[in-house]
Amino acid sequence: MIDESAREAGWEGTWVNVTAATIPTEHARGSYCLECGVESHAGAVNHEAAQATSALLGALADPVRLGIVELLSKHERMCVCDIVEAFDVGQPTVSHHLRVLREADLVDVVRRGQWAYYGLKREALKRAAQDLVRLL
Repeated sequence: MIDESAREAGWEGTWVNVTAATIPTEHARGSYCLECGVESHAGAVNHEAAQATSALLGALADPVRLGIVELLSKHERMCVCDIVEAFDVGQPTVSHHLRVLREADLVDVVRRGQWAYYGLKREALKRAAQDLVRLL
């Protein structure tokens, strides 16, 4: 139903008056959430943690990067040249994906001369898994 004051102000369609018939009166008055029983959901989301988890999951949201993580999970460290062998993309593409994973703090690198050896930061991956399980 259109709020009459909105119609008079020329804002028809902008403001909607929700009647008590559409939601239970206890919730309409704002006394508590019918699902979880809290008075307010303000502050219910840890936005910093959600941002961090989102960045981490975003880094994993690519088939090549997820494959690199799987490959590294089976080794202590791997040379980039060995990682490249596992994929149908070139070394520059693998290096790009390794950089994304490094920036997400999922892998680290040790340089030995001209070679770079990557390792999985298992604790970071465990935190991501725990963050997902927490949502269940």
